[in-house]
Amino acid sequence: LREVMAGLMMRAVRGVLSAGTRNFSVSAPKRAKVSVLGAAGGIGQPLSLLLKQSILVSELALYDVANTVGVAADLSHIESACQVKGYVGESQLEECLQGSNIVIIPAGVPRKPGMTRDDLFNINAGIAMSLSEAASKVCPEAMLCIISNPVNSTVPIASEVYKKNGVFDPRKMFGVTTLDVVRANTFISELKGTPVTQTNCHVIGGHAGITILPLLSQVEPACQFTDEERAALTTRIQNAGTEVVEAKAGEDQPR
Repeated sequence: LREVMAGLMMRAVRGVLSAGTRNFSVSAPKRAKVSVLGAAGGIGQPLSLLLKQSILVSELALYDVANTVGVAADLSHIESACQVKGYVGESQLEECLQGSNIVIIPAGVPRKPGMTRDDLFNINAGIAMSLSEAASKVCPEAMLCIISNPVNSTVPIASEVYKKNGVFDPRKMFGVTTLDVVRANTFISELKGTPVTQTNCHVIGGHAGITILPLLSQVEPACQFTDEERAALTTRIQNAGTEVVEAKAGEDQPR
């Protein structure tokens, strides 16, 4: 839960704040329909809660294989203008996606202690493929944001599905890895004593182990690291997901 929650919470809060500044303009901010595929899971539910509170979202469509009607009913009680509806099962997937501007996929099985993200491939790859297939046909112009691990594999899978259907646009296909930036900023602040809300470290690459590359030489505000600090910090940022999975012992675990 915490793994994706932290990254998405930051993104959601930034969106709300930036939208709020536009309330002073004559025109109202543009609002979107967002579909969350896997909305009843440990990531989907808190993500949907955050989206329900964003003034940028006018309609929230929640899809999963079970329990989404209850989740939608719960969120509908929040005092925001966003309308919420739950969709259950494959027969309602296309209806859920109809008219979507943004599609977010947190669906799939989470990691257990001892598992790597690659261990999830056999299950989550098929889920990502089928959901991407539906999105590419129903709302091909929507932005597709993939959280399901292994992100290094599920994003290319979705891309190939879109290419096969002739609707691929690299500007609208995303792997959600903001969490790596959130973690880097937190760990650097703890180590160097910089204000955590003002610390920023760019992280490039993928979202698994050594493919996660924090650019410690470009941290703002500028910090000096010894070779030992740099090595230890890089390793911790790369393995932070495993740290959380093991700490939770598989209970309500992150992706």
